[in-house]
Parts: sequence; structure tokens; C-alpha cells
Amino acid sequence: MAMAIKEMMAKRAAEEIVNGNVVNLGFGIPQKVVNYIPDDMTVFIHAENGILGAGPAAAEGFEDADVVDSGCVAITTVPGASFFDSADSFALIRSGCLDITILGALEIGANGDLANWMVPGGKIPGMGGAMDLAKKAKRVIAVTTHTDKNGNPKLKGECELPLTADNCVSLIITDIAVMKVTEKGYLLTELFDGHTVDEVIEKTDADVEVADDIRIIRYN
Repeated sequence: MAMAIKEMMAKRAAEEIVNGNVVNLGFGIPQKVVNYIPDDMTVFIHAENGILGAGPAAAEGFEDADVVDSGCVAITTVPGASFFDSADSFALIRSGCLDITILGALEIGANGDLANWMVPGGKIPGMGGAMDLAKKAKRVIAVTTHTDKNGNPKLKGECELPLTADNCVSLIITDIAVMKVTEKGYLLTELFDGHTVDEVIEKTDADVEVADDIRIIRYN
């Protein structure tokens, strides 16, 4: 059976993680990334509610109500995991200790601006730790669909929604492509199998530079 595109996006994001990294994973697709970290790598997954050493989601029937991530999803922990209060957790974030944060997005600007916390007129759960993560992590990777449910581009020249943080995103992984954010704007470097350069350009509301050597991503 072919791998679902959301799983492929998570697997591609996991390729950015290297041994020894401290990583925070946002809600949605980013939460799946932990499932694709190789067993022989030592990676410390951080959750804003006060966990360092979070593991994959707990199997059904093995949930522990006291061990959840910041989205209240029951998770496992790895050997050596530590627990602490949210003040210490945000001190860790704000001190620049996170190597990578992988976040979802509602809109991304060509300069790396990120909007991922509210739609005007919609229900607003709050920004949570997204602003701190986006400004203080050493790398910010956005994982999102290329367009919204109505087919409107999420990758724009300038964000129209309220910003979470400015000039923070360096890599974007969508359901059709992988793009870097450079000083010139979007640079298309990879395509998921079955998608084309023309499709990416059509679905991006900004200029797109195309790399000379495009990787075609195929996962079994």
C-alpha cells in the first residue's frame, strides 16, 4: 500500500533531524515526525508542557493520562526522559536550546514570515508557544499543505493573516514539494513523485526560483 502523503511529509521532515538534536514538534502532521526518527539516533523531543524525551503516541489501551504532549495527546517517553514545569520548559525554548522546531502553517511569506495561530473571525484557541518556538529555535521548518481547503495558496509573497513570527521559516515541506526560503524568496528544491514544477508555480502566490537539480521524493 502506498504511503499516505501526510506520512510522506512527516518522513521527509524527519530527514532534517540529526543525531543529538533537541526538537519540538507542533500539532498535526509535525506530531507524526517522531515515528520516522531512526532507532539508532539519539534525539530529544521537547514538549512545551514540560517534557524532554517525548516518544511516539501511546498505543490504544496503554495511554497514561499524566503523560501527554502540549496538545493533550497521550504519548510515550524514551529512557532518560525528564519532566519539569512549563516555566522551565519555556526557559529552555527562550534560551535557544532547541535545534529545530517543526510547525504547521496557515500562511508563509516569501521572506520566511509565519502565520499559524488564527483566522480572523474564527475560533481562537490562542497562540500557545508558537511565537517563542518560531523566534528562538535555531531552525524553523514549516510542514503544511500547499493550498488551503478552498484551493487558495498558503505560500504567498506576504502573509495576510496575523503573524506568529517574522523572518523565521527556512524550509517548507508541503504535500507537493520542498522549498527553501532564501534572500530572494522561494527556492524549489524537491518534488513529491507525481507533481511538477509548473504545478508548484501555479499554486504559489509569489515568484518561485527553481533549483538546477530537483530531487524527486519517492517512499515505499
